[in-house]
Amino acid sequence: MSAAAQSQASRHAIRQQLIWSRLLAVVEEQAQALIRTAFGTSTREAGDLSAGVFLPDGRMIAQAVTGTPGHVNSMADSVLHFLRAYPAATMRDGDVFITNDPWKGTGHLYDVVMVTPVFHQGSIVALFASTVHVVDIGGLGAGPDGLEIYHEGLFLPLLHFVRAGVLEESILAIVRANVREPEQVEGDLHALVACNAVGARRLQQLLREFALDDLQAQGDYIVERSARAMREALRDWPKGTWHNHMTVDGYDTPLELHAAVTIDDDGVRVDFSGTSGTVARGINVPKAYTDAYTSFGIRCLIGSDVPNNSGSLAAIQVSAPEGSIVNALPPAAVTARSAIGQMLPDLVFGALRQARPDRVPAEGASALWNIHLVGGRPFPGGPNEALAQARRFSITSFTTGGTGARPGQDGLSATAYPSGVRNVSLEILETQAPLLFRRKEYRADSGGVGAQRGGLGQTIAVENADGAPMVLAASWDRVRFAPRGALGGGDGARGRAWLQHAGTPLRGKGRQLIPAGEVLIVETPGGAGLGNPRERAPARLAQDLRAGLVTPENAALYAAATEVSA
Repeated sequence: MSAAAQSQASRHAIRQQLIWSRLLAVVEEQAQALIRTAFGTSTREAGDLSAGVFLPDGRMIAQAVTGTPGHVNSMADSVLHFLRAYPAATMRDGDVFITNDPWKGTGHLYDVVMVTPVFHQGSIVALFASTVHVVDIGGLGAGPDGLEIYHEGLFLPLLHFVRAGVLEESILAIVRANVREPEQVEGDLHALVACNAVGARRLQQLLREFALDDLQAQGDYIVERSARAMREALRDWPKGTWHNHMTVDGYDTPLELHAAVTIDDDGVRVDFSGTSGTVARGINVPKAYTDAYTSFGIRCLIGSDVPNNSGSLAAIQVSAPEGSIVNALPPAAVTARSAIGQMLPDLVFGALRQARPDRVPAEGASALWNIHLVGGRPFPGGPNEALAQARRFSITSFTTGGTGARPGQDGLSATAYPSGVRNVSLEILETQAPLLFRRKEYRADSGGVGAQRGGLGQTIAVENADGAPMVLAASWDRVRFAPRGALGGGDGARGRAWLQHAGTPLRGKGRQLIPAGEVLIVETPGGAGLGNPRERAPARLAQDLRAGLVTPENAALYAAATEVSA
């Protein structure tokens, strides 16, 4: 190559990198606009959202760092559904489209997806999409108690929300008539429109600055580079097929999850054949959500530094039998699909650990342990007069357990993996609802022993500040079956919840009454340990003891305990 050609190639590469960096800034500003304008605490405080930019053919080219895998990766397919219903050629400047279809969105009715086409010089050049988890969507309310999707709330098919700049007021009227928190939900819908509009303006500015007619060539370049980088990352892994299975709590009876992971020249294939079938409760998982968390688990281990877009995701193919709990079909109930879906990265990890034991963490709490509390609503068999007179509220405390120990490092305590959401500040929650949190602290000894210790869960005590009864809507797992240790490590602690005064244990799933004056105690699971605990360094064990993360009684499980105690 001549010096002139080399110089031109260098300039081209620098230009492409500048455009890529700007695109990342655009989608991150899109996400931050959503956080700053949203009404619901799940978006404002926990970051339970997603934002991204897509080519007119529906390929995702960039996503915001802020967001959750269940939203971002499933939203990638959701945009394709919008384009089938409303082809790009029919879209007009000022249009905005909406859905919360679990099978064409992100897995349950609480997640609202909006898609906005972007026009430049009279032609469509991109689509911006975003998602939030709204505080209420009608129906029975949060929790897995519904028997079918019709019990779970308002179902919005693929619709125009704004048509050529004019808001479809009838959709807002329907939403307001069906939800318990109309101001918050309506505010979140407007926030989605606003954040997409911010992304559109920033993209149009980028196109003008770089004198681009469209984003097609740059998008093709980004997708192809990402696909190539993913293929290169796969070369570092052996080829073959590995199997893993996991038993999870289910709603009232345990369920079996099976996965076969194959790495070959074409990429990674994950097959969930053998997994339990759907159940008549809201823990079923639409395939889009299964795809999202399966691909996320793969990407955590293979090509984690490759941008997450249609190019890198194309290397991962997921199959699951129709009617299985990880490929639930309408009208299955799916509200608490995260209780099963967020277990899938651990399931995939167990298979890939057989290929590269030096790369893979142990199991963690995985599924969120959100504390969803409701006041002022009737409850079957409960003190309905007292409930009806109580202050009305619905609040979700995003709550987490510990992650599994990592190669060379301990697990992370009270950390949301794989969802990535943040624990919500108790001070915020206490301003949103009549709640009083008496206790929130690390749960000592909950991390599994090992050369690397599992992350700790947490202990939380909360009561109704008005002294009134309230309802807990639980959708927790790891109550019956603990996170499993790996390579000689110990299991993490199982989660549990009970009423402090009565001592009554609570179920991991379903709506349950918290009587007036009672205190709800929740202990979230700890992550499992990795490696032989006899190989843990005495200094690290001593540090754990001083910090109260491990008690002297539990330290006896380590060979170094006698030396440290002395």
